Amino acid sequence: MLRRCVAATALGGFIAVALVLVSARAPVAYAQGAAQTKAAAPAYKPPRLPDGHPDFQGFWNNTTYTPLERPKGVDREFFTREEVLEQMKRAAAEEGEQTTPGTIADVHYDFTQFGLDRSQAPVAVNLRSSLIVDPADGHLPPMTEEGKRLNAARADARKRAGAITDAAENQPLSVRCIQMDRDGPPMLAGAYNNNYQIVQSPGTVLILVEMLHDPRIIPTDGRAPLPSSIRQLDGSSRGRWEGDTLVIETTNFKDMFMFAAQGASPDMKLTERFTRTAEDTLTYRFTVDDPKVWTRPWTAEVPWKKGIGPIFEHACHEGNYSLTNLLRGAREDEKRARDKKPASN
Repeated sequence: MLRRCVAATALGGFIAVALVLVSARAPVAYAQGAAQTKAAAPAYKPPRLPDGHPDFQGFWNNTTYTPLERPKGVDREFFTREEVLEQMKRAAAEEGEQTTPGTIADVHYDFTQFGLDRSQAPVAVNLRSSLIVDPADGHLPPMTEEGKRLNAARADARKRAGAITDAAENQPLSVRCIQMDRDGPPMLAGAYNNNYQIVQSPGTVLILVEMLHDPRIIPTDGRAPLPSSIRQLDGSSRGRWEGDTLVIETTNFKDMFMFAAQGASPDMKLTERFTRTAEDTLTYRFTVDDPKVWTRPWTAEVPWKKGIGPIFEHACHEGNYSLTNLLRGAREDEKRARDKKPASN
């Protein structure tokens, strides 16, 4: 994990840091949401590498308190700065609470104790009420009839496979330490380990994901994508430059890829856009085009904040002993239930 700036040692200190972050120069799209917004600063000119492309290299963090979809009852695209700070204050307080000893929740390590909760990460404060920027209502577009059938079939297949404790294959990819939402694509923040390292070379961009220590290697030399018959969990990604924006298009997903949890089909086309909009901010914008599932494409946007390296290896749980013990515990529970059952005549 990255060495993290501890912004939540006390809530007062956390709010002070958050105020500095909000008032610092940020992408105009975020600043325009506040009623007190002043004239936009001149367009940021990113540093460049010898090949002329913008320099995105370094460590970044996409931690956010903003949900993918706009919460129910909220009809605004932006919150005020004061509202966002209050929301972050409440969230930081909840994350800092100690779990009750002896409960299921207490079995997991305490995020705050190990510096993993979101308030201890470099947060790019976002005044938006949702990460989804299109449609304008901040919600996923309606699902097609075909999409409904696809996801119903998935649910039925999971049900027929039995409980998640019946077999290792019934567990989500995240529990099996194969793929997580932070890996993507698209790359969405989780509760912790939201750090990335970008390395650029002529014809290639590497994005090292902290979670699962997963490297995304994206060719930018114009080579063709993989044939449609070859499908992978993270798809086939190809990049190109459009001015100062790095554009990555990904297709050829397998049916069990991580974003299927959002309802997407393996035929989804994902377009990611990276633009450095300030010295310490990288704007990440992705568009999901999946006519099999949704009635129209939709787009989300996440500000990434400059971080401090290095990224240390995240080994999930080595040997996956936790998964073995989970299944063993389920078998023991079943045995105890059988032993308690009275013998039939």
